[in-house]
Amino acid sequence: MTRPSTVSDTRRGDTATDPPAPGPGTTRQRGRQPRPGRGGVLAVFLAPALALFLLLVVAPILVAGYASLYKWNGFGLPENFVGLDNYTRAFSDPTFRGDLWRGLVLVLLSLAVQLPAALALAMLLNQPLRGRAAYRLIFFAPYVLSEVTTAVLFTLVFSPNRGLGDSVSRWLGADAGAVFADPDTVLFAVFLVVSWKYFGLYMMLFLAARQGIPKELSEAAVTDGASAWQAFRYVTLPLLGPTIRISIFLSVIGTIQLFDMVWVLTRGGPIHTSETMAVTMYQYGFRRFEVGYASAISIVMFLLSLVFALFYQRIVLRRDTAGAITNQGGQR
Repeated sequence: MTRPSTVSDTRRGDTATDPPAPGPGTTRQRGRQPRPGRGGVLAVFLAPALALFLLLVVAPILVAGYASLYKWNGFGLPENFVGLDNYTRAFSDPTFRGDLWRGLVLVLLSLAVQLPAALALAMLLNQPLRGRAAYRLIFFAPYVLSEVTTAVLFTLVFSPNRGLGDSVSRWLGADAGAVFADPDTVLFAVFLVVSWKYFGLYMMLFLAARQGIPKELSEAAVTDGASAWQAFRYVTLPLLGPTIRISIFLSVIGTIQLFDMVWVLTRGGPIHTSETMAVTMYQYGFRRFEVGYASAISIVMFLLSLVFALFYQRIVLRRDTAGAITNQGGQR
């Protein structure tokens, strides 16, 4: 009599301890519910940025391309269709061809003087010097100033008979006040002002990249018998390659679009010897009201920047971008 009751009790206990079947409100059922589509979320967040890009970048390019096919003064709708005559005129204009040559000179000066000097100073400020934080601030401070402020500052410094730079140069037996009025020196004077403005940016980029390199690598090279120059040449410099390549890209694109400082410093003079493509475009578009021709110059500037950017990314930055994509895939 007692045995059947024991078995039934055990069965009742086993039945009581079994987990309940999952119902519609359990976690297992909730986990199977479909998540909202990622496409809709991306569209919501990308729509404002895409609208601004289309409105402020793509639309002006299309309007400029359309206007460059007309002889138009900017008033009313363009009606006098001239096709590619504005582009033919640009490349046959000695002033515009001079703009291309002067832009190339500024690019070469930047690559040969500005970037190496910024790299050398960054390596120096990476050393344990007393007051190096103050030095970094002093060299980076000009970059905070706007282009117009920088140009006005140097205009006052080298103002003939009044500027500090002109007074000091006259005391030394020179005439620095005429550097912006002499066709032989004005382009180099403009380059010095541009370098003073952007020198600190490249210095900080190089310094940040250098501090991201482990010290153990250079120390191991020195331990193996390498000199300080050899450690820099074969260890530090290759690891700074991505930053150097990006700095070259920024320098070239910035030179193609250079306008503000040149306009305030020299207005492109004397006799067009400091004029850039952007200054020429402004002269024809807003002072001579030849908007069609100015639009053609702007399209040439855009195409030069686009071709260089695509070529540089395809040939030079290909390894850097491939490494970044690989690292992101590994982190995922």
